[in-house]
Amino acid sequence: MFLLVPAVNNAVVGEFGAGKAIYNDVYTAVKLAETGLGRNIFDLAIKGLKKLDANGKLSNPTIVTIADYSQSSNKKRLYVIDLKNRRLLFNTYVAHGRNTGSEFAKYFSNDEGSLKSSLGFYITEHPIIGSHTGFSLLINGVEKGFNDNAIKRAIIIHGADYASEDYIRKNGRLGRSWGCPALPTNLNKTIIECIKGGTCLFIYNPDNKYICKSSLLN
Repeated sequence: MFLLVPAVNNAVVGEFGAGKAIYNDVYTAVKLAETGLGRNIFDLAIKGLKKLDANGKLSNPTIVTIADYSQSSNKKRLYVIDLKNRRLLFNTYVAHGRNTGSEFAKYFSNDEGSLKSSLGFYITEHPIIGSHTGFSLLINGVEKGFNDNAIKRAIIIHGADYASEDYIRKNGRLGRSWGCPALPTNLNKTIIECIKGGTCLFIYNPDNKYICKSSLLN
């Protein structure tokens, strides 16, 4: 466990409602296919984002973050996309949980102590200072049974030395967290500052149980 100390929260209230957005050509305009993100995954992320925004859950629906856990951990599988301006803001590495798999993420859990990643949609909250993780970001899992124990489990976005190209070169794969989507330390704070304050985070894997039972995808 680690101490969580609230940091300053400057949530940005978006004026860009999902109902006003034109998403159809964002995937092509941003050239996401060239980065390895599948169109179907982007479409699922937008589907969930629209529902969350329609229910008044997002303070800033112009930003979506996708962690594509169908890809190898050796790939840059985290995407931060500016939907309003049609820009890919970040494309970098992201670690999965220790018991979720080695190079590939295969096993997921919402249980405390599982050391596994949890799939689904999250809403970003405010930065905190973790005694072991430093500058980090609270994320609130909003899918019951899949990730709604995220805060109880202290699942946060934080930087880690094992989420780096250097670690891949030495070990053949990215390192693993205790269930958190851990980022490269050199990008951690910049990404957190960009996505904090009520944006949508989607952690994806083609897990049949999740895809069939997610309330935001069905």
